[in-house]
Amino acid sequence: MTDRDYLKKLRIPTKDNPLRLLMSACLSGITCGWDGTANGEYPTALKILKYDTVRVVKFCPEEFSFGSPREMCDIHGGTGFDVLDGKAKLLTESGQDWTEGIIKASEKMLDIAKQEKIEIAVLMDISAACGSQVIYDGNRFSDNKTYQIGAGVAAAQLIRNGFKVISQRDYASLEILYSKIDTRHQIDTTKLDHHEIEWYKEYFKTT
Repeated sequence: MTDRDYLKKLRIPTKDNPLRLLMSACLSGITCGWDGTANGEYPTALKILKYDTVRVVKFCPEEFSFGSPREMCDIHGGTGFDVLDGKAKLLTESGQDWTEGIIKASEKMLDIAKQEKIEIAVLMDISAACGSQVIYDGNRFSDNKTYQIGAGVAAAQLIRNGFKVISQRDYASLEILYSKIDTRHQIDTTKLDHHEIEWYKEYFKTT
C-alpha cells in the first residue's frame, strides 16, 4: 500500500531545488513498451512533467535488459520480491527465462535512484518490472489470467532499499504529490488509491 504519511512529509520543492522523482519511462511517453509504443497515455503521470519544481528521471528496466519491442513477460511463482530471493522467475510468453536480466535491470534502477537521491518513484502498475500494487500471477495471455497483490521486480528492489513507490493509478497519493510540487493545487479528497477501488476490494476480497 502507498505511504501517504510519507508523501505529506515531503518537502516543498522549488525551481532551484526541485523534487527528485523517478518515473517509469513509458509513463512519460517514451516508446519503450513491449510493442514499441508507450502503452497509451497516462495523464496522471504526464501532469507531473509540466512543473519546474520537480526533476524527473526516467527509466525502463525491461528496455534496459531486453530492448524494445520485445516479448511480453510476467512473474511466475510469486512476486518481484520472490524473484529477487530466487523463489520465482520472470518468463516470456514463449517461455524464455528472463530472470537474470530483470534482476540486473532492477539493480540498475536502484543505482539510478541512489545516484540521483530520488525522493519518490512513480511507476507503471501491473508491469512485471514496475508494478507496485497489482501484477499478473503468471502468463497474462493464459485462458485463466489472474492477478495478485504485489510488486514487480524493479519496484520490489526499490522498496526493499527504502525508496517509496506509488503507481500512476494511486490517485489519492498523486493528489498529495501534486500539492507538493504546486502549492496552488487543491487536493481532491474524493480520489482513491488503487487498493481502495471496488474492483480491487472485490477481486482480492479485501475490506
